[in-house]
Amino acid sequence: MITTHVLDIARGGPAAGVTVILEIRQASEWTPVGRGTTDEKGRLVTLTEGLPITPGTYRLTFDIGSYQRDHGVTVPFFPEVNITFNVRDTDEAFHLPLLLSPFGYSTYRGA
Repeated sequence: MITTHVLDIARGGPAAGVTVILEIRQASEWTPVGRGTTDEKGRLVTLTEGLPITPGTYRLTFDIGSYQRDHGVTVPFFPEVNITFNVRDTDEAFHLPLLLSPFGYSTYRGA
């Protein structure tokens, strides 16, 4: 399972309504495997619902430009955030939170 959680640290709360795309790399191309929008708690747990996870390199793309425009940032500095990561053991859960502000972001592997 691959999940995410987006927190808006500039506003001090969850980032609801962020569109996220999950892709897997196949050779030099990226293939979409999941898409969703964060809920009112900033969480998205349905990206891989009903899909088998295979070992490989994955990428999460967050549309933070639209989110920030919706919250008063007229010209977002970062239009999107990409997090690329490897899945080796498909029995593990992969939770990748994103901490967001208008001029910076951070991520880590969560539990």
